[in-house]
Amino acid sequence: MLCLGIDPGIGRVGFGFVEERGSTLSSVNYGCIDTDSHLMVQDRLSLIYEELKNRVKTIRPDVLAMERLFFGQNLTTAENVWQARGVILLVAAQEGLPVVELTPSEVKMAVCGYGKASKSQVQEMVRCILSLESVPKPDDTADALAVAIAGISIFKVQRLAEGKC
Repeated sequence: MLCLGIDPGIGRVGFGFVEERGSTLSSVNYGCIDTDSHLMVQDRLSLIYEELKNRVKTIRPDVLAMERLFFGQNLTTAENVWQARGVILLVAAQEGLPVVELTPSEVKMAVCGYGKASKSQVQEMVRCILSLESVPKPDDTADALAVAIAGISIFKVQRLAEGKC
């Protein structure tokens, strides 16, 4: 199984493709899609769409996992991130990818075994689980890989519950 994990944003979208073979997880590809803050929002969204679509068409994941987001006071940031999420969900729909949405605590629980793990604990576990030499940078990339790791587990549980495995 190959899962594309996404850490959504408007300025930076972290992505990570994680493959499960037997009991081994490995990273296939990861990085960030960066958009220039001087561009208009629609141009930034278009860039995210095109870059992500190209990666999905090239690597062909089985499932897309994305963290559910919760925002406090900054509505402008929330609006932009929700728009980016919409573009990401559009790519998933167009490519026929099932989508798994996870809460931050579900990601932490799946990766660290503790739903209140710190960011550095999650990043170190991503490094260990995927046998990487160092923690992927920037943080958005490591976060996307963590989402992909968690997404594989949650997707398998969902399929079992639906009687599809």
